[in-house]
Amino acid sequence: MRISLLAGAALATILGASAVTAQTTVIERDRTDVVVDRPASETRTVERRESSDGCSTKTVSKENEVGDRKTVTKERCD
Repeated sequence: MRISLLAGAALATILGASAVTAQTTVIERDRTDVVVDRPASETRTVERRESSDGCSTKTVSKENEVGDRKTVTKERCD
């Protein structure tokens, strides 16, 4: 009886170890360097303002040849 329990425990250990090994997955990817081309015909407008209370504002607007526009404003107070 004792031998059959030991054999059963050993068999369960072996099967459990092989099941864990079977679930391991390795994914390998070959990545080439990604190159992003920026449009050469991008227009940029920079506007700076200073107020008498010590704050300054800088606004940058960009527009590409497709017509997409992005405007970013930063304010700094000393």
